[in-house]
Amino acid sequence: MDSLNTRIRDDMKASMKAGNKDRLGVIRMIMAAVKQVEVDERIEVDDARTLVILDKMLKQRRESIKQFRDAGRIDLAEVEEAEIVVIQDFLPQALTEDEIDRMVAAAIAQTGATSVKDMGAVMAALKPQMQGRADMAVVSARIKAGFSAE
Repeated sequence: MDSLNTRIRDDMKASMKAGNKDRLGVIRMIMAAVKQVEVDERIEVDDARTLVILDKMLKQRRESIKQFRDAGRIDLAEVEEAEIVVIQDFLPQALTEDEIDRMVAAAIAQTGATSVKDMGAVMAALKPQMQGRADMAVVSARIKAGFSAE
């Protein structure tokens, strides 16, 4: 299977050929973010790190959408939403709510967590499995809900 970075480059070329400027712009942003990490840390970014970068980009856009909507700037929120759609094309299939609940329950059992104070350990166990597949803010809320239900 092609690496994620190769898929992104190939999609950039296809978007250029198709004249899809909006998609091309988002892909270039992704590639710039990856390149920035490579330059800053003097490493070659692998697929796992690219997922972390994409996840961070999604989080930033979700926060921006909330702020734009609160400020009544629906036009800017819609631009961010369109960018999210393109970024999500490169992420693995999202987890369902049931899958998230099962993984949270398993992680709580695995880490022996008994209260919200142990949440860091549960998040640390879940993050590698869920990176790019679930909004970690939602996962965090599920973990808290799991402790308050007990």
